[in-house]
Amino acid sequence: MKIVQTNKAYYPKVGGIETTITTLSEGFANYFNEDVKVLTCSEVNRTKTLNSVINGVDVKYLPTYGFFTSLPISPGYFKEIRRYSGDILHVHEPFPLADISMIMFPKLKENFSRIVVSWHSDIVRQKWVLSFYKKFILKFLGIADKIIVSNPNMIKNSDFLPLFKDKIEVIPIGVNLDWVDSCQESNLLSNEIHASNNGPMILSVGRLVYYKGYEYLIDAINLIPDASLIIIGSGPLKNKLVERINKLNLSSRINIIPEVDEKTLHSYYKACDLFVLPSVEKSETYGIVQIEAMACGKPVICTDLGTGTTYLNLHEKTGFVVPPRNTKLLAVAIDKLITNQELRLKLGTYAKERALKEFTDKKMVEENYKVYQELLNN
Repeated sequence: MKIVQTNKAYYPKVGGIETTITTLSEGFANYFNEDVKVLTCSEVNRTKTLNSVINGVDVKYLPTYGFFTSLPISPGYFKEIRRYSGDILHVHEPFPLADISMIMFPKLKENFSRIVVSWHSDIVRQKWVLSFYKKFILKFLGIADKIIVSNPNMIKNSDFLPLFKDKIEVIPIGVNLDWVDSCQESNLLSNEIHASNNGPMILSVGRLVYYKGYEYLIDAINLIPDASLIIIGSGPLKNKLVERINKLNLSSRINIIPEVDEKTLHSYYKACDLFVLPSVEKSETYGIVQIEAMACGKPVICTDLGTGTTYLNLHEKTGFVVPPRNTKLLAVAIDKLITNQELRLKLGTYAKERALKEFTDKKMVEENYKVYQELLNN
């Protein structure tokens, strides 16, 4: 089977979509020995094409001459995609260069036996582009053979997907969880981290950007005198968040640290008492970090955005779900967990069971591969 995956970015770019396409590509190549190629754009400005083989996958990074509303300016994509052919073309959306290519060059469809779309998100922040782009999305989804989404919430809350229900399949995004019960080094570090914190330890992981809602989490900690908070991440809002922490005199209980290596991150998951994802916009489409925390037996608190966050974290089963931008209810949920060890253990135990059963990378790869086989056999 010849498989072509395409997206606006790929490893080493870090992000939910980038991690997913990398996991799928390497999984098809290494679990099933398939011929996998990836066509993507450079994550930084670059004037030359870069070809690389990464863990058995042929990856082509096209020149990028800047970015426009997070879309790489890579005019060479339109010519390059027409050189590819195979059994499966798998497009990871939103990616306007792919949509427009398929509509502008109808014969491109003939290069592939089947076309699969992974729909990761509607366009949330740059809705003004839809006046031009919407028609291309609809036409492209119309010619796709299968649309894969990570959770049912995405279908009912999308501006596009309800029109194509008959070709949609739900396959949850999964991540590598082999490290959960096997790394003694991270277990030792987690003990050190927990011992260095005063009181119950709350963890949150993610970029310091507008849709993460960290200001509400900081305000919630201000209402809970005994709790400490660690936020792991970097981004444009760091200075504002630090100012907020200092203004509330919380610097002794809240610490923001930049991204850490995988083993250290795993240690923080194991060290915390609970995990919080306080996002406030639908740009938070899934929340992979919740899976990693759940796999370590930690209860999770997230917000109800009508996205995959509440598909992963089940209210009163694996943790609590609260309304976004509601500091008081967020504080109540946190306080309820940090003051009840038995409840934390109960929710955390089921959270771990659910994560290891439903959200592994291997299961995601196998289910996507099954879709490919069914499409080609039919």
